[in-house]
Formats: sequence, structure tokens, C-alpha cells
Amino acid sequence: DLGEGFLLTVQVQASIEPMRVCQYMCTALQSLVQALETGPGIAVRALEVLGEAEREQVLYEWNDTEREYPRDKCVHELFEEQVRRSPEATAVVFEEASLSYRELNRQANRLAHYLRELGVKPDERVAICVERGLEMIVGLLAVLKAGGGYVPLDPAYPEERLQYMLEDSAPVVLLTQRHLEDRFSGIGDGVPVLDLNATAAWQSFPESNPEADAVGLISSHLAYVIYTSGSTGQPKGVMVEHCGLCNISLTQSRQLQVEPGSRILQFASFSFDACAWETLMSLCQGATLCLLPQKCVVAGDQLIEKAARDGITHATLPPTVLAGVSEGVNADSLRVLMTGGEALPGWVAERWSRGRRLINVYGPTETTIIVTMHRCMAEESGNPPIGRPITNTRMYIVDSSLEPVPVGVVGELYAGGAGVARGYLKRPELTAERFVPDPFVNGPGERMYRTGDLARWLGNGNIEFLGRNDNQVKIRGFRIELGEIEARLAEHPAVRDAVVLAREDTVGEKRLVAYYITSGMGEVGAEQLRAHLSAVVPDYMVPAAYVRMESLPLTPNGKLDRKALPLPEQEAYAVRGYEAPVGETETKLAAVWAEILHLEKVGR
Repeated sequence: DLGEGFLLTVQVQASIEPMRVCQYMCTALQSLVQALETGPGIAVRALEVLGEAEREQVLYEWNDTEREYPRDKCVHELFEEQVRRSPEATAVVFEEASLSYRELNRQANRLAHYLRELGVKPDERVAICVERGLEMIVGLLAVLKAGGGYVPLDPAYPEERLQYMLEDSAPVVLLTQRHLEDRFSGIGDGVPVLDLNATAAWQSFPESNPEADAVGLISSHLAYVIYTSGSTGQPKGVMVEHCGLCNISLTQSRQLQVEPGSRILQFASFSFDACAWETLMSLCQGATLCLLPQKCVVAGDQLIEKAARDGITHATLPPTVLAGVSEGVNADSLRVLMTGGEALPGWVAERWSRGRRLINVYGPTETTIIVTMHRCMAEESGNPPIGRPITNTRMYIVDSSLEPVPVGVVGELYAGGAGVARGYLKRPELTAERFVPDPFVNGPGERMYRTGDLARWLGNGNIEFLGRNDNQVKIRGFRIELGEIEARLAEHPAVRDAVVLAREDTVGEKRLVAYYITSGMGEVGAEQLRAHLSAVVPDYMVPAAYVRMESLPLTPNGKLDRKALPLPEQEAYAVRGYEAPVGETETKLAAVWAEILHLEKVGR
């Protein structure tokens, strides 16, 4: 009853809590009356809907994550503390080689002093293009100790992409290996190129830890720049500072049960922030980082079997990898599994949470690796949530007016707190668009990152992830902007227009499909388009199928009708050249298929 002679009656579906709906409507009406009296110019959509108690809950109670952490330290200093605690413990293992904490620190120090001689200073960038190995970890630590921010370049990337990243990041030094130097011939003239295998140049430099004060290095300086897919056709560099990484290390030590004696699998590509997650988890907690060999099978049963043989206790693997492992494979050594990068199916969570700690994590590169965690339990039903905000992190779910939405209502996910990155390198307009002031806290300079992800609060304070509000997708843990693929595809002279979709026509099998209209400048098919894209984007961004269209289907209001795009036929797939089977499993599978084809041929 809102007043004399006025009665509000609400009818809702049985599954909706009627008292909550009534409360929202009462609050909205009260806000409307107040606005009519005091602020008639306020937009109706900006009126308060949440009651005071629920607003306090979603903005502050569920974001009460503040904890002490070494906010004034640089992340490599946490590693140096571990060196002092356990100098002879094994820090990193690669095939038959290994380094103790003491020796890893010594090698990194020598190179760091040399890098300072070459002019590396705080916020200067150092590019690293190396294959997986001990040199990769030495180089990473050396750049941080010298005061610079490292820029990882994947040797598997096409040369055009490497060239763009190198030119855009403008490094003062490029660290690589002799057999990769040809990839950079003519690129970055005047930039020193160091072969990480030729250590003679810096072996005479001091083994002592470089002093941060000597170059004015503080925790707000750059730790790394990692490039992610960009909607404009070129990747964009995300600038991450030391303080956010130190906070991540605190979360890892509290939640992941890493201790001396733990063995951490280094699975992710060096060019992704998940590699920093794995490295920090190990070297800042006194564990052993175990690098996969360069040619090791990195998916399926062989990966898990190798992890068991190597005694791996902790691993971070995408849900797709976990889903592809056969039942009964020996995974006994894995005590803690982290998974993220894409939605985690409930059946995968139920299976892998039995007998171990399974953590579902979420976080864009722009928020320093992760911002939420959820421990999955075998008895949970349905797809797991992405959890609650980690230490010193705030999560908001808001509407288009940046007003918090009620529990259970879909909104856009924003992240604030210690992990929010500095922004995009040389992209001030994009930085201003995605990194915005945090209106819910009073601290100076507090910002939040607009993720573009849709989510909703669950009644227990967990967050349920519901997809994207744009054309960004996740496939096998890789973050992909479909606009970048479309832009590069349209650069082919025979293509007039192109659209790329991530289709999941078979449950659990998501794939990229390109639809294109020719320009009239000659015929072009799947083989040519695949070759064109393979030369300019990484393999994980190359569509599996290419469908030629006379025109793209439109909705009545003239927008692209994505639902009307057809399934690709067999001729839409590029036929790749023969590749011999690798390893015991592939060889056995090839033999089985050969036998099946033979029996079909002879009519048996």
C-alpha cells in the first residue's frame, strides 16, 4: 500500500520470488516520486530500483575482498625471497636439464645487469621471441630485474604479425635465439638483437640482484605487454604492472595449496598471460616449474599421462583439453587443477573434481590474468559459476546506465581493484572506452574494466557467466575477435565482404566458419583463403571452413541475420596436405582408420 486509496498488485511467474519483484517496484515508484519532486530532468532509466540492503550486498558485501599484500614490491622480488629461503631447490625443469633457484637467479641477474647497460629502464619494453626452454624463464626474469616490461612474441606467429607487434611495442632490445633471428631480418633497425644461447656477452656481469632503487623501479611500473586479438584487424597490447601480479601471487598462495615440493606444469604459450600465471604460481611459492618439451603432444591422453609420469601436482588446462581426455587415464598426481578461458561444462567439472581440487577461474588479460575463482564440487549440478572476486578485486554487474542490477538479472560485467591493467599501448581512445572511472569507490584514480561479458549474480554471491555482448569468442581457451579475422580476410583481392562465426553445430565442438562474397577479381576457394589467413594470423584464428555466398542474409531492419547463415558443406573445408602420424597414439589411430578404409574398399 503506497498511499491512501492506492494498492499495488503484482503477478509473476511461479519461479520468480514475488516479494523481491514487489520490493523492486516499490523502490522504483518511490524513486520516481522523489525525482518528480527534486529532479524532474533525471532519465527514467536512471531511477534507483535496488533497495538499500541489496545494493549494499552486490556492491560492497560481496566485494569485501581487501587483504594486505606486498603492493609496494615488484614481482621478481618475490622470486628473490624464495631464492633466499631455498637456494638449492629445483626451480625449473626442461627435458633433462634443470636449474636450482640459486642458479636461475644468478643467470637472470647477469643478463639483467647487461640489459641495464644496453639502456633498459622502467617502462621500457624488451621483446622476447624464444622457444620453450630454460632460456625463456631466464630471459623473462632478467627483463623484470633490469626494470623493463617484457613483450612475448610467439615464434609460431606469422611474420607479418610478429613484425606488427615488434614495431608497435618499440622495444629497446630483442631477446631471441640464433635459429629464429632470420624471422626478424630487416625489422627494427637499430634495435640490439641478443641470442639467449650465446651467454658469453654477459657471463662476466655481476651475479647479485640488481637494485631497484638504482633505476627508480617501483611496483606501478610495467611488468609485461601482452597482445590480444583486436576488432580493428590488428592486435592490441595490454600493459600490466607489477602490483597486480603481486596480488595474483597472494591469491595463488591462499587458494591453490602450492608449496615447496609442488610441481607446476607450464602448459600455456609464452605469448599468453596464462604462462605468467603458471610461472608465478611456481617461482613465487618455492615449487618446481616443469616445461613441456617443444614437440610434446599438448592435448588428450598423452598430455595427462606425461603429467603423471613427471609427478605434476598442479596444472592449468582449458575445459576443451580436459573434455578430450579418456576415462581411466592415470591422473593421480594432479592434486589441483585450474581451468578457464571458456565455459566449463558441468559434466567436465563433475568428472575432474572427483579426488582433487578443481578451480574454475575467469579473467580477461586486461585485469591481470584472473579476477574470480570457484572451487567446483562433484555434487554440484549444472555448469559451474565463475565464482567470487579474488583478493583485492571488485566485480560489478551493471546495466547500460552503470547502475547495479538486481540478483538474478543479466547485466554487463565490470572488474575493479588491484588487477586492472594500465591500459592499451598507444591506444588512448580505446583505453578511455574500456577502462573507466569506478563510481562505487572513493579512492583517487580508481578504475574498472568493461569486460563486454554478460553475467548475473546468484543468490549465494557467485557469478554466472552468460556469454558476450559483442563478437569476441573463446575457442579452446584462445580469445578471438571475429572482427580481426574478417578484416584480414577482406584484404584478399578476390573478397568483397566477409563474416566469421564461431559455430557449435555439434555439442562441445566449436569451430570458426567464414562466409564471404567475392569481388569479381577472380575465383577464390577454401584453400586460397586459408593460405592467405595463415600468413597473417595465428593458427587458432584460421577458420576451418569457408562458405561462398552470393549475398549475406539480412533481417527486415537491414542487419546481418547470423542465424540464417548456412551450415558449411564438405567443399567449404580446405584440404590440407598429408602429415605423418606423430607418437604411439596417432600411429595406432592411423592404422585403425587404414584398416577400416581397406575393409570398406573390399566390401567387407
